[in-house]
Amino acid sequence: MAQIGHWARELGFSQIGIAGVDLSSAEPGLVAWLEQGFHGEMAYMAAHGLKRARPAELVPGTVSVLTARMDYLPAATPDGWRAVEWERLRRPGEAVVSLYARGRDYHKVLRARLQKLADRIAQAVGPFGHRVFTDSAPVLEAELAARSGQGWRGKHTLLLDREAGSMFFLGEIYLDLALPPSAPVQAHCGRCSACMDLCPTRAIVAPGRLDARRCISYLTIEHAGPIPAELRPLMGNRIYGCDDCQLACPWNKFARRSPLPDFDAREGLAGSALAELFGWSEEEFLRRTEGSAIRRIGHERWLRNLAVALGNALALQDDAAMRAALAARQDHPSALVREHVAWALAQQAQR
Repeated sequence: MAQIGHWARELGFSQIGIAGVDLSSAEPGLVAWLEQGFHGEMAYMAAHGLKRARPAELVPGTVSVLTARMDYLPAATPDGWRAVEWERLRRPGEAVVSLYARGRDYHKVLRARLQKLADRIAQAVGPFGHRVFTDSAPVLEAELAARSGQGWRGKHTLLLDREAGSMFFLGEIYLDLALPPSAPVQAHCGRCSACMDLCPTRAIVAPGRLDARRCISYLTIEHAGPIPAELRPLMGNRIYGCDDCQLACPWNKFARRSPLPDFDAREGLAGSALAELFGWSEEEFLRRTEGSAIRRIGHERWLRNLAVALGNALALQDDAAMRAALAARQDHPSALVREHVAWALAQQAQR
């Protein structure tokens, strides 16, 4: 394991662990979460049944799961970065993209490097059966990571580590090699409820229980239709994802910078004006988001999200550029965009 850990660090991972494949104790919680409809429109969460909690059914022959963690804060992230991010949320005309999505698509980065790690292991022990996953299949990533000693599940459901907070990605290699499991770690949230208290939409309905239908990350990324009108004012200027529960978490004062340039923020995705981004044509959107996780939502949802943010900004301040940007989209071919533009313009009238 020490040698595998060394190879992993060379590839940019901060930690690895090994979990077994018996996740039966997690099945009741998964079933209850699905039965309550907390997965919203994410049909894929239910489509595979309990395979998500049964690694050996998802990949026959699997006897161990190697979990890997990769930090994603850009190398140039300043001290006091959480205060910087809170300040962004107080500037209504500025578009806020979740920190993890400002650089290269993490799926591409982790998948390639996990495969390289698997290749290094194969060179040492000989060929073996395996599959690499990065948020790309019915895998209980956080559960496996917790069981392999990567951290504990916070009240926001994300994984937390005492020395790295939660600003990291997770990936897995399902193996047909029997490797000794890592020891899990103790939870250290205590009585803290900052993540729950500061969630703008109150999506964390109980410790460790998230109603995705109210989560801004879900609404701006996974949800395809109209954003519920009652939740729009709560979204502020967040146009892709939401970091609030992580910004609120005291453990993220220990969040680590990534050694990889892949996660450095690309131009135009941090600090840009809402009206400017709303003016992007579909061609410009595709060009600007090439290689980014943002591209997956498509131009229509991009405009939908921005329209909500523009409406929230206009509810606070009059701005001719914002009004003009919205007016230019009033006859957009998409009914989804038109409806959100109309809502946004109506916020000015109600101010």
